[in-house]
Amino acid sequence: MTRFDLNGIGMTSQRTRDRLVARLRDKGIRNEEVLAAIARVPRHIFVDEALAHRAYEDTALPIGYGQTISQPFIVALMTQALLSRPRSRVLEVGTGSGYQTAVLASLRPHVRRVFSIERLRDLSERAEQRLYAMGSRSVRFRYGDGYAGWPEEAPFDGILVTAAPPEVPEALLEQLDVGGRLVVPVGGDGVQELKVYDRTERGLNVETLEYVRFVPLVKGKR
Repeated sequence: MTRFDLNGIGMTSQRTRDRLVARLRDKGIRNEEVLAAIARVPRHIFVDEALAHRAYEDTALPIGYGQTISQPFIVALMTQALLSRPRSRVLEVGTGSGYQTAVLASLRPHVRRVFSIERLRDLSERAEQRLYAMGSRSVRFRYGDGYAGWPEEAPFDGILVTAAPPEVPEALLEQLDVGGRLVVPVGGDGVQELKVYDRTERGLNVETLEYVRFVPLVKGKR
């Protein structure tokens, strides 16, 4: 198994990490549990070693395969939106580097279980190794098609999608429990709308939070 240095580049300057948290707070992140999670998750292990010195900048970075690790502000914004209340079972569509997964997993007891799907086998396996190295045991990983969700584990009271479909996959809406919340960027190439869907007894309520830029959510796996 690949070894990851939890105490290397990026962890040595608490001032650097505190500056990132301060920037997120200035941008409107108010959930203190989310801010604490951003402060403690070692983002440098989720990027290539050559980019580790930039790990605590508030910017997206490439992780290979045409994918990126999301900007910390976007990770914090989506996590804050998801946690309008505690979530016991969260589905993450698009594991990527595993950074968003790690932030969710570090939020116990506010998030109890995380189920994460990735269509690229190498990314899924590396993310699982990283979370294992961090000691996280509350996450299950799946190599598969995010458009299909994870029907065997449904329903979920939280779903977070880290890539942009042109329209919300019907399977994900079907797997959202009553009282559950789905956070997803929706739209084509370029700028998308970050939307929140709340499942109620009467149907779905939809709100747009922000305009964002994500890589597309691709069907199938490879």
